[in-house]
Amino acid sequence: MDGKLRLMTALYLRKDDKLLMLYRIGSRVVEPCWCGVGGHLEPEEIGDARISVLREVREEIGLTEEHIENLTLRYVTLRYTKGEIRYNHYFFADLKEDAPLSMKCPEGVLEWIPMDKVMERNMPFSAKFMMEHYLREGRFTDTLYGGITTDEGIDFVSM
Repeated sequence: MDGKLRLMTALYLRKDDKLLMLYRIGSRVVEPCWCGVGGHLEPEEIGDARISVLREVREEIGLTEEHIENLTLRYVTLRYTKGEIRYNHYFFADLKEDAPLSMKCPEGVLEWIPMDKVMERNMPFSAKFMMEHYLREGRFTDTLYGGITTDEGIDFVSM
């Protein structure tokens, strides 16, 4: 292991028992799949994933902090894969009623997915297990969860 660290962040917006997800059409990190809106932390954002997720949301779907409410970091996961440690920050927020959301995104296709259908989508490894935990338990709490990946999934603890 060479110790390379890849810092990433994602936001899942909620509205009417649905989650906004992005079908990301290829990236340097994952094959085409469903995920939250987000990306990599810039060097000046290290230490503040919230700034990073807000920048990514503005760049990818044109929303600012004024368009969302209840923005909360809910999951932090670590995974060693392909010679690097992937450190993911997963945020959740509610879309305000009057938010000017464009469903056009330069990174892929956006879709509102009913929460009971989310797990039918192909997701990145860590996002899949985070979302499974969120739908089963995390959405009913205000807890921040930390997770370490194993070959079988992610072991979560309350932080």
